Amino acid sequence: MKKFKKNIPTVFIVLTVLLTLFYCGNKNINQVAQNKIIKERPNVIYIMADDLTTQAISAYGGIYKDIAPTPNIDRLAKEGMLFNDVLCTNAICGPSRAAILTGNYSNINGYYKNERGGTFDKTKWTFPQEFQKNGYQTSLFGKWHLGTEPQGFDVFKYHNSAGQQGHYWNPIFNENGKDVKEKGYSTNLSTDFAMNWLEKDRKQDDPFLMVLQYKAPHRPWEPDTKYEKLWDDIEMPYPSTFNDTYEGRELTAGDTEMTMDYFSRRDMKLETPEHLKKDWKNRLSWEFYGAKRGEIVQPENMSAEEGKKWRYQTYIKDYLACVKSVDDNIGRVLKYLDDNNLTENTIIVLTSDQGFYLGDHGFFDKRFIYEESLRMPFIVRYPKKVKAKTVNEDVITNIDFAPTLLDLADINTEEQMQGNSFKPMLLGETPKNWEQEMYYHYYEFPYWHHVQPHYGIRTQKYTLAHFYYNIDVWELYDLEKDPKQMHNIILDPQYTNVVANLKIQLKGLMEKYENNKSLADFRKITDTDFGAIVENKSGEPSVQDIITNNKK
Repeated sequence: MKKFKKNIPTVFIVLTVLLTLFYCGNKNINQVAQNKIIKERPNVIYIMADDLTTQAISAYGGIYKDIAPTPNIDRLAKEGMLFNDVLCTNAICGPSRAAILTGNYSNINGYYKNERGGTFDKTKWTFPQEFQKNGYQTSLFGKWHLGTEPQGFDVFKYHNSAGQQGHYWNPIFNENGKDVKEKGYSTNLSTDFAMNWLEKDRKQDDPFLMVLQYKAPHRPWEPDTKYEKLWDDIEMPYPSTFNDTYEGRELTAGDTEMTMDYFSRRDMKLETPEHLKKDWKNRLSWEFYGAKRGEIVQPENMSAEEGKKWRYQTYIKDYLACVKSVDDNIGRVLKYLDDNNLTENTIIVLTSDQGFYLGDHGFFDKRFIYEESLRMPFIVRYPKKVKAKTVNEDVITNIDFAPTLLDLADINTEEQMQGNSFKPMLLGETPKNWEQEMYYHYYEFPYWHHVQPHYGIRTQKYTLAHFYYNIDVWELYDLEKDPKQMHNIILDPQYTNVVANLKIQLKGLMEKYENNKSLADFRKITDTDFGAIVENKSGEPSVQDIITNNKK
């Protein structure tokens, strides 16, 4: 007994050591297993061009596909899935970006409009933060345009001039908190930053999320030097709705400042007089002449029809030339993935913040619930899981992007999002309970472009919209019979029941998304000045102030 008692401490020590070794060994094994899971997760490259529209991408067809093809974007479609019915919940840059990042509508994320639209609340959760938290390297290059410094990125370098709108040439970027002026063309520069990070700065064996967001092809549509005269010797074709008279839509589509009559001297690339180049106030007044009603910019001795066509030709050639540079630079990214054996396990998303009008209905810009601005280009390539040369026709919205990207990366989150993952569609099967309709709401008025605030429902067959700020107008379009939306059939007795049912569905969606407010409340949002997108430290008036001669 004494001997046994004497050896108790020795036995206890041995057991403790063995248990400790076992625990540590298991812990190390679990850590190794966890690290392996993280390393096997797919890389994600999210590419978003600003104001890129399906009409400008040859994979979607259209009248420019043979004149201005986009071979690198088309390659993504050939090797992945092209989506035909991805829709924007609020077709304007900042609010769309906020919806994409948060997975929530404007009324939840708080970002309703661009003009005096405030800043995006940087304390809000965004999907890059979740990637970062789950072991991903994260980076952002190019355009941010939300008035704050990005959150959830290990490194960032974004446009930080002109209210974060940026400039095409020799732009200022915010690089991890410090402004740096770069020399060159912004589309090429943004890709240069991305390539440098991919090649040199990231950990080569760990998964990454890279967000690459181009300024192009946003206004003022300044092409790279090598593409400035690319189509000088041809006349671009005109959309079939170019000469829309807006019959039956006089107070909505017919009362905007986004027709071919509203291009400025800057848009038309007219040379600023030498004596104004150092006089910023008078220079801007001169350059932005044409943006107000009654200011028509065109060469002398042209008829109204000739002037309209001249403005369109200048605009469309510059726009498509900007797209060409975007396509070229996407090609650079694809080549890097190919050369470094990363293609198979990298998800690439190609999209825009909304659609855009390329002379359709005689318009440029976006904002409306009408198809050209509502529909977003959206292509996903993921060779490991997404079948090549596939096309999806389901109704999907931009609030669905965040949950889908997280789902594809097998990242679970407790964050509540209004959007839903469409990963099943990428794998080839649409869930039976997937909703094939969406709720739309645009709030900004009158700047820019004088588009009436409106909300509505878009199904696979119909568009119903209510324009409400200082008018009370409903519109209905049968997308099967009238895909160009030229005929407002809201008063057609054949559609009485359709209208009634759509209004019930619309109300249900507004309740679901917690935005079933009164018209007075909606108008209050439009009237509210949320402040400048970014602080104007210089004291200079904004471009809008100069255009309206109404300094705020």
